[in-house]
Amino acid sequence: MSNMSVVSGVPTVLVPESVRFKAACPDCRERFELAAGAIRLAVGASRRTTFYSFTCPECGAAVRKPAGERIVELLTGGGVRTLRLHTSL
Repeated sequence: MSNMSVVSGVPTVLVPESVRFKAACPDCRERFELAAGAIRLAVGASRRTTFYSFTCPECGAAVRKPAGERIVELLTGGGVRTLRLHTSL
């Protein structure tokens, strides 16, 4: 069976619901695991504009952390929703 699905002509990788990512909150210093749906990834034109974000399940803080190439690869491969940022010309 394939791990690929086609929706409206766009291939989609099917990721198990059980994919989880380890994370930590810089505010309350709590460590936890998050499902892919709890994380957002923004990919910009530079390292400064590429980051992932989530809400800490312990203290409710909005957390934003830089995402290098390896983090981007892991998060996208794990089904995290990705926003591609574009600059206007």
